[in-house]
Amino acid sequence: MAKKTIKSIKVALIYDFDGTLSTTDMQDYGLIPEFGMEPKNFWPIANQWSIDNGADQVTGSMYFFVKTAREMGIKLTRENFRNAGKKIVYFKGVEQWFDRMTEYGKKLDLEIEHYIISAGYEEIIEGCKIYKYFKDVFGCSFAYGIDGTPVWPARVINYSTKTQYLSKINKGLGKLEDRLVNEFMPDEERPIPFRRMIYFGDGSTDIPSMKLTKERNGTAIAVYNPNDTNTSKKKALKLLKDGRVNFALPADYREGKQIDIVIKTILDKIAKERDLEILQAKEEAKKKEL
Repeated sequence: MAKKTIKSIKVALIYDFDGTLSTTDMQDYGLIPEFGMEPKNFWPIANQWSIDNGADQVTGSMYFFVKTAREMGIKLTRENFRNAGKKIVYFKGVEQWFDRMTEYGKKLDLEIEHYIISAGYEEIIEGCKIYKYFKDVFGCSFAYGIDGTPVWPARVINYSTKTQYLSKINKGLGKLEDRLVNEFMPDEERPIPFRRMIYFGDGSTDIPSMKLTKERNGTAIAVYNPNDTNTSKKKALKLLKDGRVNFALPADYREGKQIDIVIKTILDKIAKERDLEILQAKEEAKKKEL
């Protein structure tokens, strides 16, 4: 018997980066060490600079990286950032996760698309082993001068601006299509409804995105470092208790682990709902024939 053809639909798996896929901030692995500093010493100074100057912490840190490099005589370029990306350490199973989820989706006639929405730097993510798996990456980014060094923040993403990129994914827009994000689009014309979005995050900067995804019938998942159950797990469980997320799970992406089982179950549910909608549409068509 020939296999019944079912229309494939898109599902978006959307990830924060730092503390969600990587074990800590992406700048900690290669960029800060290039300054001859340790992250535990660098970040308090950078954050204090933002406070002293009334700057948004993300924007302030972008400037502070450029300022520090200039003062130390280090020529910061795209290549520096990409090299830093090569040194990132991921949680267990991350590097195999994307292919496995995509293949699982294919079996259900689901087209899985992976996205990043991060306050980290796109240029660092471009150097990562896992960069090839993403449909798009929405992160902070620099504008560069003729000498190839950063001169200005081209894009800044923080906790409140992350949600606009969920809307872009929902409407099938690229990162530079800013005006269209507020244009009206009927729900049935949107490529990826919120109910087919799964958002992964680890902290307070993800709360607006988690809340929005959950409120619109998508799935929000708070992950925590399996090796840091005192702080990281408590933070994730609080998000669950406060109703901000649907699940609080350890960031272990290996096959058969909790997050693997949960996501596959959600994908099964999405596929069954799609099949049910097809059956219901057939019944509605019958009515019109009467």
